[in-house]
Amino acid sequence: MKIVVDSNRVIASLIKEGTSREILFNKNFEFIAPSYIFSEIHKYKDYLIKKSNITEKDFEILLSLVFENIRIIPNIEYDKFIQKFEKQIDDKKDAPYLALCFATNSKGVWTHDPHFKKQNKIKIFTNIDLLKTMKEDD
Repeated sequence: MKIVVDSNRVIASLIKEGTSREILFNKNFEFIAPSYIFSEIHKYKDYLIKKSNITEKDFEILLSLVFENIRIIPNIEYDKFIQKFEKQIDDKKDAPYLALCFATNSKGVWTHDPHFKKQNKIKIFTNIDLLKTMKEDD
């Protein structure tokens, strides 16, 4: 199942070993993300290192492991849909996630940002939704 992953789920997986990390490493999902996700995550790098209580080297290793499970899609593949989705969501910086989902015919966006649920064009998944899907696949 192809799903667009929001940066907040990646950040959660970097902070601690938990549900988000378990889901990210599940091979039943094909995770994709817009190219600018790297800049979003690196903006919080120092905070994440401190919060997760790991070294910078360990952070970089963990980050590369996490991104082995996420295919980065260049913005040229979804740019033409961003404007359409900027009208659908309060936080305009999240429009690329919706546009990417639409452009790639993904099943939805995995996020815990509540403003995503205010739109009705793209299906939104939470950890609970994906855990249910994982159990069904067992």
